[in-house]
Amino acid sequence: MPTARFVVIGKVQGVFYRASTREQALALGVSGHAENRRDGSVEVLASGSAQALDALERWLRKGPPMAAVATVGREDLPEQGLRGFQIG
Repeated sequence: MPTARFVVIGKVQGVFYRASTREQALALGVSGHAENRRDGSVEVLASGSAQALDALERWLRKGPPMAAVATVGREDLPEQGLRGFQIG
């Protein structure tokens, strides 16, 4: 399955961004993880169909109601064989 790494910048920590990302990813059938980074951004590693990854990216650009997303970077990667969706 295609895999992508997203880096989400903005007000994305302390606003339930990772938990909401997990809910959205599972609804889309996407595996992976979401983790806070020291610089205040959130990194999302996701594996799923190309359509599901595109849908997740659209959602990441909005995020949950309390988030204020400034930018989302995307890097397409080789398949990672991820299972489930973890929050770190």
